[in-house]
Amino acid sequence: MDALDRQILAEVQLDGRLTITELAERVGLSVSPCHRRLRALEKSGAISGYRAHLDAEALGLQFEALVFVTMRGADRETVDAFEQAVVAVPQVVQAQRLFGDPDYLLRVVAADLAAFQGLYDDRLTTLPGVGRLSSTLVMKSLVANRPLPL
Repeated sequence: MDALDRQILAEVQLDGRLTITELAERVGLSVSPCHRRLRALEKSGAISGYRAHLDAEALGLQFEALVFVTMRGADRETVDAFEQAVVAVPQVVQAQRLFGDPDYLLRVVAADLAAFQGLYDDRLTTLPGVGRLSSTLVMKSLVANRPLPL
């Protein structure tokens, strides 16, 4: 990967809807070589997909919480069952397995506190292998969907 590839990545990170002609102009290439490089970056996995960034508040999801999960046990079967169950909860918009305690960090969105409480009580506490949950409310997001530093 060279500087030109990084420039292509930077441009598509900012606007994934650029036409190949617009992208080529921005990086100073003709269309054909730009297209080849873009396809190579996609094929290599450097570009894993394209999607729109949606505004959660505009869509009525005005409540965000971070939920810390401590597991009862760490055997492979329990971990697999928990991870599969978390993936199936659409309100969990980000889930990360951590080293140390707690074991997982979940970023959860909901319409309001009542919706979050229902989700917490009915779904999150019943996930396989959960020993303890604790949560904190997000007051304000300072950085979200930031492009990767290239």
